Amino acid sequence: MTGNRLHDQLFAAADPAALAIDAGDRRVTYEILDRETARLANALVRLGVRPGDRVAVQVEKSAANLMLYLATIRAGGVYLPLNTAYTLTELAWFLGDAAPSLIVCDPAAKAGVASLGQGARVETLDAAGEGTLTDLAAAEAETFATVPRLENDLAAICYTSGTTGRSKGAMLTHRALAANAATLVKLWRFTAADVLVHALPIYHVHGLFVATHVALMAGAAIRLRSRFDPATTIADMATSTVLMGVPTFYTRLLAHPGLTRDAAAPMRLFISGSAPLLAQTHRDWTARTGNPILERYGMTETGMNTSNPYDGDRVAGTVGFPLPDVALRIVDEATGVPVPEGEIGVIEVKGPNVCAGYWRAPEKTAEAFRPDGFFITGDLGRIDERGYVAIVGRGRDLIITGGLNVYPKEVEAEIDALPGVIESAVIGLPHADFGEAVTAVVAARADANLTEADVLAALAGRLARFKQPRRVLFVGDLPRNAMAKVQKAQLREAHRDLYA
Repeated sequence: MTGNRLHDQLFAAADPAALAIDAGDRRVTYEILDRETARLANALVRLGVRPGDRVAVQVEKSAANLMLYLATIRAGGVYLPLNTAYTLTELAWFLGDAAPSLIVCDPAAKAGVASLGQGARVETLDAAGEGTLTDLAAAEAETFATVPRLENDLAAICYTSGTTGRSKGAMLTHRALAANAATLVKLWRFTAADVLVHALPIYHVHGLFVATHVALMAGAAIRLRSRFDPATTIADMATSTVLMGVPTFYTRLLAHPGLTRDAAAPMRLFISGSAPLLAQTHRDWTARTGNPILERYGMTETGMNTSNPYDGDRVAGTVGFPLPDVALRIVDEATGVPVPEGEIGVIEVKGPNVCAGYWRAPEKTAEAFRPDGFFITGDLGRIDERGYVAIVGRGRDLIITGGLNVYPKEVEAEIDALPGVIESAVIGLPHADFGEAVTAVVAARADANLTEADVLAALAGRLARFKQPRRVLFVGDLPRNAMAKVQKAQLREAHRDLYA
């Protein structure tokens, strides 16, 4: 196989003169995008990036950031997006595990990143698209012979949270990313006439791969916004066609007086994912706009697995049907045997969208796949008589807040290290704005005099903001079963109305 599987497919439909990225202060056509990514790819090669090398990026969202991703693919590199909220303590783990040859960070963070001693070269890129990497690229040629890559070569590594051990790096191949995007372009009816409102972060699968890939593969335009703002999004609807968002977007838009049926009328499609959408939010949105939200289900390791239909009923509380090229089954977790229709079990999937396993973790990879190749998601679900899939929980206690994954053990380890704490349990509780809110339940010594403010202050410098609990509750003892395992389900039930 020749060519660069992902890059070539992303730009197969591109009209050079058409608008690719509208970043407000910068408009980039597909022709300019080709030139700019060529300059950046040349710069990456000059910096020593070779096919298969990891390029770690922790910078603010911008057109330049997005072009750096595309340039990494062109150069044959493996892109490693990192949440801008990660502290240096957190960053050290990812960089140590992925061993990138190049790290790109904000200029203000360069000294701290360099101090981690990973041995990688460190360049900079700021929110305005300026930095040492931009300076290097400016001196490079505007043509580049895109590096050939095979379908099973890695295009990216995205770290995902689990419930035991360290975060794992999902290895995403050219085939997985290209195949998933191609399916979604057809399923969601994307064309070159579309304009996508893109207010998602691009250190996350949803914003970087799903939103960006689908728009580019269709030759559509991306209206790139640095962050989500309800008023700006409503204004953008007048000249756009699609919004991809997380439930937080929709609850905040519903709270804005500017959201009317007329304001939403130019839009053909509203998509939600990354966290559970409350059925009430779905109903409220339909009543307000007349255009029901299309909810879908995906994971870092798999991209999209299911989607409510473009035509047909978009059923509140469900994530629709398996994608045409995805096999999905509901099984008994212990035996792997499919359960009867309508019963709850673990969701397992198989298809070209699934990752190649976990980076440098063959034992974790083996645990995640059945002998017949099905990937064990760890999510609990059921399929109704019409074939709609509903997610009813997560068997491994993963918390998804505002579309971001939080690994409870990581937060618990920080809390348990505090003086006076006996033990903690971190859970996700229903939250209208964030889907789930990170909540800590703490058993402390009677003489500790520990307060909620004390715990929150201690965590502020240790964890990214989205991982920090919104509330800290104190109990005498954590509930346990006969095997002394903490019963998080009981805690979730006892406090489920905390944020109501």
